Amino acid sequence: MIHATIYVNENHAYTGFDFIGHAEYSEEGTDIVCAAASMLVINTLNALERYASDETSCVSDEEEGMIQFRFLNEPTHDAQLLVKTMLLGLESMEDNNEYEPYIDIIFEEV
Repeated sequence: MIHATIYVNENHAYTGFDFIGHAEYSEEGTDIVCAAASMLVINTLNALERYASDETSCVSDEEEGMIQFRFLNEPTHDAQLLVKTMLLGLESMEDNNEYEPYIDIIFEEV
């Protein structure tokens, strides 16, 4: 299962996220849940780097399916919009009865 923790501050701003695990929807190389979640996260990281001016920290381990991402300062409006877009896709997956058992998203206040 993919475990996603999304960090939110007192201003309701997304300050970072952690993802760990593999969906295990099907065997490696054909797992559409893992591929979809990975694409949403990686595209968001690429978009943040290209289109937002925020300072960030990102650590990943492909073998474990782990990404730890943090904004180093209060995130900009553009950065927040990109993270919200990622969450829209991930929450749509979590709301789907077929995919819900393979992804778990929690929000944690920091």
